[in-house]
Amino acid sequence: MSICPICNGLREMYLLCTHCGEQMVDSGRLIDFFDDYSPYMEIDLMKMEDGYPDSNSGKKCPHLYTCPSCHNDEVIFIKE
Repeated sequence: MSICPICNGLREMYLLCTHCGEQMVDSGRLIDFFDDYSPYMEIDLMKMEDGYPDSNSGKKCPHLYTCPSCHNDEVIFIKE
């Protein structure tokens, strides 16, 4: 079983917005935004339904990064 270093606080990522150049903020795992119960579901099962083949087969955790200035959202895959 692999773990996401971002979810577990082992590492931080600093990304710049591709639209305006401001620093983006990690809004959390993408799968936590699906519905009210998503944060409580088994992570590996939710990854099979997230619509991103890389998240399940490649052992990557999709995170939603948001720009506080222009509100641009980007999904970034974090290697587990």
